[in-house]
Order: sequence, then C-alpha cells, then structure tokens
Amino acid sequence: MITVNNLSIHFSGVYLFDNVSFVIGDKDRIGLVGKNGAGKSTLLKILSGKQEQETGSIIIPQGQTVGYLPQEMIPNSSMSIIDEAMTAFELANLLEKRIEVLTNEIAIRTDYESQDYERLLHEHFESSERLNLIGANNARAEAEKVLLGLGFSHPDFDRKITEFSSGWQMRVELAKILLKKPDIILLDEPTNHLDIESIQWLENFLINYFGAVVLVSHDRTFLDNITKRTIEITAGKIYDYKASYSEYVHLLQERRETQASILTNQQKQIAEIEKFIEKFRYKATKAKQVQSRIKLIEKIELESIDEVDTSTIHFKFPPAPHSGKISVEMNHLGKSYGEKEIIRDINIIIPKGEKIAFVGKNGEGKSTLSKVIVGEIQDYIGEYKIGHQVKIGYFAQNQAALLNGEKTVFDTIDEVATGDIRSKIRNILGSFLFGEDDIDKKVKVLSGGEKSRLALAKLILSPVNLLVLDEPTNHLDMDSKDILKSALIQFDGTLIIVSHDRDFLQGLTNTLYEFRNKKITEFKGDIFEYLDHRKLEDLKELEIENKSKGILKENTISENKISYEKSKEAERELRKIRNQIQKAEQEIENLEKQIHEMDAQLANPKLIDKIQSDNTFFEKYQALKDKLHKTMQDWETLNLELEEKEN
Repeated sequence: MITVNNLSIHFSGVYLFDNVSFVIGDKDRIGLVGKNGAGKSTLLKILSGKQEQETGSIIIPQGQTVGYLPQEMIPNSSMSIIDEAMTAFELANLLEKRIEVLTNEIAIRTDYESQDYERLLHEHFESSERLNLIGANNARAEAEKVLLGLGFSHPDFDRKITEFSSGWQMRVELAKILLKKPDIILLDEPTNHLDIESIQWLENFLINYFGAVVLVSHDRTFLDNITKRTIEITAGKIYDYKASYSEYVHLLQERRETQASILTNQQKQIAEIEKFIEKFRYKATKAKQVQSRIKLIEKIELESIDEVDTSTIHFKFPPAPHSGKISVEMNHLGKSYGEKEIIRDINIIIPKGEKIAFVGKNGEGKSTLSKVIVGEIQDYIGEYKIGHQVKIGYFAQNQAALLNGEKTVFDTIDEVATGDIRSKIRNILGSFLFGEDDIDKKVKVLSGGEKSRLALAKLILSPVNLLVLDEPTNHLDMDSKDILKSALIQFDGTLIIVSHDRDFLQGLTNTLYEFRNKKITEFKGDIFEYLDHRKLEDLKELEIENKSKGILKENTISENKISYEKSKEAERELRKIRNQIQKAEQEIENLEKQIHEMDAQLANPKLIDKIQSDNTFFEKYQALKDKLHKTMQDWETLNLELEEKEN
C-alpha cells in the first residue's frame, strides 16, 4: 500500500499537483489518465522515489517493494539476455543469506519471551515468504518463461543485449521488474515496445498479479482489460473513479454536466437574490432582509467547472488520385540480412482501395515488407510490382526520429510544400496544434508527440493513393489517435498499416496479413476476430501436442473445443455487428456534413448561377440524400439485430 498525503509540485510557477491525496491499495489496478503534460509520468517518478515532491508525503510500509518502468531509458549492460534477466534475482540471493543468518541466530537464542526474539521470528517469516514469492528455486525457468512471453525466442537468450534495438532492451528491463515481483508495479507506456501477442501476454500477467499495478497508457483496450480504477490528473487536481477507462469516460461527462448544472442553478439563485436586494435596498422595513441576503451571496461558493483542453488535431487526407485496379503485386518475394532470412516466398496481390493491417510478432518482417513496398529496400529476391499510377505516402516506424532536428517546425513543412499549398503552411500547422509560438521552434526541442504530429502534417501535403503507415500512433494521445483513425477511415485510397494498437485497428481494416515463421497468411476480418481465431489455432496446437504426449482424453478435448468455439463465435458475431454500426455512424456523419455544405451553397444567392450551370449538382445532392436515408435504415436494422443477439 502507498499513501499519498497533500502532494504538491510545480513547474515555472504553475502547480502540476496541488495538495493531492490518495491511497494505492495492495491489489489495486489503476490507470493514470490526463492530457500530455498533466503530470502522469512525474507522479510515477515520485511514487518510485526517482523524484522528490516539494510538499506532502509518500508513505510506503517498511519491507514493501516498488518496481518502476519509465517511458524511455538507456539500459547499460553488455551481458546476454538471460544473464541480464537473472540479475532480477539478486534480491533472492540477499534474502537467502539473510535467512541463513537469522536461522543461526534463532537457533542459539533462549530468550523466547523477549520482543527481540519475536522480531527475529517475524523477520525470518517475512524474508522466507518474500523468497518463496520470487520463486528463486526455479529462477532460470521463471526467467525463460517471462522472456518468451515478452517475445524473445530460445536462440535469443545467449545473445548480447547490445545486439538488440532499444525497444527490445526495454523488454528486458520490463522482464526484470516482473521477475522481481515487487508489491507495487509502476509502468509508463509499456506497450510502446511490444507487439500484439506480447501485449496480450503482459495483460494476462498483470490481471493475475498478486500485488498492485499502476499504469500510464494510451492503449484503451490495454487499460480496459487490466484496470478497475482510474485516476484522472487535471489542472493540479485528481479525480478518483472506481471504474475502468471506458466507464470513466462516461462518468467524466456526467461530472462535467453536473458541475455545469450546479453552476447554472447557483447563478439563477444569485440573480434572484440580487433582484430582491436592488428592489428593496432603500426600504427601511426591508433593511434587515436585504442585509441577510447580501451575507448569503457572500457565503455562496460558486461551483468550479474543470478547465477542459478541447484542442485536438483536425485534418483529412486529400482525395486519392486515380490509379489502376491493383496497387501492389508480389511473386515469390523474399528478403534476408546476411544469413538471417526474414521473409520467404511471399505471393500477394493488394487490390485498389483495400485497407490492410500487418500483424504478428516484432522481428517477423512487417517493417521489412513495408520498406520493400515503398522502395526503401530493393535487394530482395523474387518479383515486386507497383500498380499503374500508384503514388505512395509513407510513415516509417522511426519517422519522428528521421526529422532534421536543426530545422524549425515551419521549415520542415516548407521544404516539402509546393505550389499554392505553401501559402497555407501556417493553417496546416495550426490543424496539428502548432501555434504561432511553436512554428519557429527547432524540431530537436519538440516532444515525442509533437514530432509525430509534425511527421503526419508532412504526410498530407501531397495527394497519394497508397498509404503505408508503420506504427503511426506511438506517442499520440487518445484524442489524436481518434482523429487519425477517422481520417484513415475516410481516406479513399489503399491503406497498409503496421500497428499493435487493437482499439485503433478495430473497424479500420478489413483484411489482416499475419507474419509468422517467415510466411504471410491472409485473414479476412477484424482485428478482434483475428485474435479469437489465433486463440483457437493455439488451442488446436496444444491439443496436438498433448495428444502426442498422451495426457489428454479425446472426449475432453472435443467438449472443451466445442464449448470454446461456441462462445467465441457468439462474441465474433456481436463484435462484427458493433463494427458495422460504428462504420454506419461514421458514414452518416460524413454524409450529413456533405449535405450541410451543399445546403449552405443553395442558401447563398451569389452561388445560384454557378449551381444552375452545373448539371450534376442536384444529381449529387439527391444521391447523397438517398445514400443517407439508406445508411440510416441500415443503422436501425443493425441496432435491432444487436439488441436481439445481446438479449
């Protein structure tokens, strides 16, 4: 348990926290939420002891341990992966030595009734319990289990940690924290370094963890699956909800509506009192009542409405230029780095307008194939053809890092802008939340989120009909991810996206390519349907393995499988309908916006002649209205179907 009392800290005269108090229980699952810069990472640093608060206190009971994974760090180790992971058991070694000392001392003591003897027994018990919890007797197996769960393979274990990228090195740091089994785990954006399978493994680990977990994450699904409590940080204050993230969003809206209602009623009450005071101010018979009402106004404390930062990026991709029916075609394509084969014998055709997700473990070739498609990698084997008049837009996984740090925000856009678009650079930057004070900043001083927004701004300057995006949501907050997702849904070209964010992918793509064992498998459906499918495939593999070992009966396998498949099939149907409803709602919003724009043109007398000379205007107008009517009917039908299936 951690107790936070009257915590305060400020930067540049503005309080990040002002007399904040709360308690973290022994088994709490807490999500920390708030806008970028609200203080989430700072709070984790203070809770972990990495940063001092200015006032207040952090109380952690003696003997309780805290594990902390920062958002970014530079591990400094030259050991192998497995040896580095095994350093997590240093505490176990110390505990073993301490238990030996305590055991010897207890054996020679005879003052069985003394407090000191009681203290020795208590410490021996606590140390033994902690040692059993860490599982030091099976340390190597525990370390391998966690490393495998986080995406490493057996051949990786003996490789030097320096051979791996910073993202994989962060996985080792996470593994060490999990192996130490602290009483409280603090994680700052842990999913940034993980693929979907590793995220799911981590979810299961944290859901079943014996201690408390506090998370900062922009991954909605990750938060919803783990947390049962949400602490919002806003304007120096905190609001504590016993709810998951999705439930918190609804409660937050209710809170703000309540605040607004209370303030409105208070203002009405004050207006009525002031009216009475003004009316009877100069009547001697009412002097006493007037004075009492003046005092009443002075006592009223107006309800404060939380200051809400409503600034979000807003943009859409330019219309996709015309292209042929095929965007990408590959025949027997392969790629190796030296002796290490990455992908082998790839045969795919991607039609125009398809929206595809590349999924699979990190290191299976998703980014490699993306680079082949955009032309960054050309020393492949086999055949690769790009479609007729296909123009590619590319967002690399390290796109933000590729920006020139010495250039200003304005110059970064100006160097790629052409023609009339150059006169709109400031407006474009404003759409991505870069104000007048920001455009002359050098790129190197920007935050990770700001660099990602700037890289996205560059992407929309030229019309393209094939977008290839590799992890575009890293460092983007939830609102920005929603805007990007909406823009991609409305994009009328071909989309290929590499992402581990399940909530972001849901409803965005209609086809997935799974990268596994150097091969690619096509899956038609949504990301959650794919994950359900993978669970079934894993179950089948487990059955085959267990049959070969002779440890499962055929009847048991069949019954479990049928029950599992039935429940998952029902879940798939519900999820499919919800996705269709979401797409219909987005289509309705888009159609209503277009009709509204045409209505505005019809209401403008200056445009009448132009409209009348356009033979297709009213045809388009009626077609939009017909499509809106049809989409709304579909939406109603889908909602009725969903209600029936849920009941």
